[in-house]
Amino acid sequence: MSDVQAAPAPQRQRSIRVILFGLMIAILLAMLDNMIVSTALPRIVGDFGGLQHFTWVVTAYVLGTTVSTPLWGKLGDLYGRKGVFLTSIVLFLAFSALCGMSGSTLFGGPDNGMMQLIAFRALQGLGAGGLMVGAMAIIGDLVPPRERGRYQGMMASVMAVAMVAGPLAGGFITDHLSWRWAFYVNLPLGGVALLFLISTLHLPKYRTEHRIDWLGAALLSIGITALVLITTWGGNEYAWGSAQLIGLAVVAVVSLVAFGFVERRAPEPIVSLALFKSRNFALISGVGFLLGFAMFGAMNFIPLFQQTVQGSSATNSGLLLLPLMLGMMVVSIVVGRVITSTGRYRIFPIAGGVVMVAGLGLLTMVDVDTTKLQLAGFMVVLGVGMGGLMQTSMLIAQNSVEQRDLGAASGAATFFRSIGGSFGVALFGAIFANRLEDSLVARFGQAGAGQFSKGGAGGGVNPTGIKALPANIREGLLSSLADAISGVFGWVVIFAVLVPVLAWFIKEIPLRGSGPSEPATEQAAEADVETAAATAGV
Repeated sequence: MSDVQAAPAPQRQRSIRVILFGLMIAILLAMLDNMIVSTALPRIVGDFGGLQHFTWVVTAYVLGTTVSTPLWGKLGDLYGRKGVFLTSIVLFLAFSALCGMSGSTLFGGPDNGMMQLIAFRALQGLGAGGLMVGAMAIIGDLVPPRERGRYQGMMASVMAVAMVAGPLAGGFITDHLSWRWAFYVNLPLGGVALLFLISTLHLPKYRTEHRIDWLGAALLSIGITALVLITTWGGNEYAWGSAQLIGLAVVAVVSLVAFGFVERRAPEPIVSLALFKSRNFALISGVGFLLGFAMFGAMNFIPLFQQTVQGSSATNSGLLLLPLMLGMMVVSIVVGRVITSTGRYRIFPIAGGVVMVAGLGLLTMVDVDTTKLQLAGFMVVLGVGMGGLMQTSMLIAQNSVEQRDLGAASGAATFFRSIGGSFGVALFGAIFANRLEDSLVARFGQAGAGQFSKGGAGGGVNPTGIKALPANIREGLLSSLADAISGVFGWVVIFAVLVPVLAWFIKEIPLRGSGPSEPATEQAAEADVETAAATAGV
């Protein structure tokens, strides 16, 4: 038993709040990072060029986070949560610093800056994978199951703050400092969390014997990475029938088939295939995949449209994302309360999916004449739809399995949402690059198009550079950008329409725990700890 657990109740609650402060900073780091970087991406492209690769700055990070999340939880069980959690913070901060130094004179200048940034972002994502899962597992160690909801609710509020503050902070940093400070800002925040937790965090001295499924993790990572590369390079870097893409397809198929065989025999699989015997779990995993697909696409291309086509500053771009964030946050909170009071949930993923498709459909209409007010209205609709899905997808996943499988179900549901984000960013980035290239060639010819999409220092897609172009060239470039971005949202709609279709077939199984509270058994308490450890990104 830890010192915190052994203390009298009032003192224990004060101690937990102190520790919670440090954990909240660590979680804030993980959640803020993508929000800040998405707003800074147009300026990064302006410095480095490589517009066709810009989505990889996000994809690499999400991939690193996704493949490492299940491993951090097992490592915490084996070697102690405090040491493993602090290690993840150190890794995250070290590679944040290297991200900020990408393309600097220290690394040979800006010529390879984009490739350096993508590589460092992947490694930064490996550290980020341990932040959320470690924090939730530590709460599971310190707080009894009967009290845990209160503290996890406070953690959920951090997510809401990150969703609103991230774009604002990213815009302010980009406009008034440098895009490099989108990464450097992690250092003081992370340093405070690190020192605070070293001095205050005292956990029980025990270890749980687990066997880490290293082979399954490796096969899954290889297979998923190969598929993401196919979606990124197909028809862009290489022809669809090229030896490179065929080779990647073979690698993906062999890796994922082998992964299936390994998981069937692994004592503690990374993704338990037995979970998919539940129809509800299989359906909601598909919904979560598509939600990540759509959400990450929107979060990356809306700021690009605002800063290039509409000419907003990075700071204003952050402010202009507030309708999307607030719509998502308010509806998510309201839906959670309604489900708690009524016990009914099936209608929300159906309605949320329909509204999300409507919002994405509105975004397909953006062009050079779209006003900021119109775009705000489109984003509110999209945010409302996503808000109806955010809470319910995890709830349905957890309620679809036995109590002993809660941890595995939570981890798998989070995994599919993250994987959806990885595929979404990669696929939509490739679609955007292809459409933009075709549109630019039609307007300016092959030589003229090259200076914008692949030209040095970002060509003409730097938001500042666009304003300096002659009027006729600027108008053509803006029309090409708007056409490419609206085309991306058209593809998002094609996938998103499956969300309400899948949700329709979900059965409303009564929620556990709706009756009078009973003392938690030891087995239930252990399952709750597993749930907290696996629930990254909820």
